Amino acid sequence: MAGKKLTHLDAKGQASMVDVSGKAATARSATAKGRVTMAPATLKLVTGGKLAKGNALEVARLAGIMAAKKTSDLIPLCHPLMISKVSVELKPNAKTHSIEVEATVKLTGQTGVEMEALTAVSVACLTLYDMAKAVDRGMVISDIRLTHKAGGKSGVYEAK
Repeated sequence: MAGKKLTHLDAKGQASMVDVSGKAATARSATAKGRVTMAPATLKLVTGGKLAKGNALEVARLAGIMAAKKTSDLIPLCHPLMISKVSVELKPNAKTHSIEVEATVKLTGQTGVEMEALTAVSVACLTLYDMAKAVDRGMVISDIRLTHKAGGKSGVYEAK
């Protein structure tokens, strides 16, 4: 990693949006994952659709999709993108008393969608927390990470 140039700083060390105008438009995708761990009783309420605020899984899915589309409004220097697909999957895990969240974002464009996938997962996890906090303030959001990236000059990345 040493010697790598930081792409969001200009020659004077000032913040700068990367110029992608010379890059070829290619198919690009990214997948991110995260987890919300909760009390077993909370997981039952969430998966049974018994929360007072409604169906937390579907609200979190929608929030994640919307967040991916708004990433450039939330994170400085991210490019606004013409996203072609966002999917957000929420998988309850009774063994770990958690909900595993996975988001995949796709487009054909000049820059990648890693930040959009990470934002989708983050906001979906935050929404799960918001929906269930009245019954469990001890929930833990964790393990948010990029797990896959494809397309562009740097090629494929797979988390180990």
